[in-house]
Amino acid sequence: MAKLSSINKNERRKKLVKKYAGQYAKLKAIADDESRDDTERLIARLKMAELPRNANPTRVRNRCELTGRSRAYYRKFKLSRVMLRELGNKGLIPGLTKSSW
Repeated sequence: MAKLSSINKNERRKKLVKKYAGQYAKLKAIADDESRDDTERLIARLKMAELPRNANPTRVRNRCELTGRSRAYYRKFKLSRVMLRELGNKGLIPGLTKSSW
């Protein structure tokens, strides 16, 4: 199980990303649009830098829903490999079977 502080920190980041998503997307579109003037693009980048650091979507970490483990995460199940195997062996994940040949 991951530290509770790490899980909570990630949840706070998710809230901030959600809060600033529209503003961030608008500024990002302006900054990446090569047809715009360079000064306008620079101003957009500077405004992006003024947003909170944790408002950037890349700072959110995918974590297991049950344990909070951040590594070996399966997006399809929202679980780590450890929990996926454990629940799969118990038959709690529909359609998932242990392979054998």
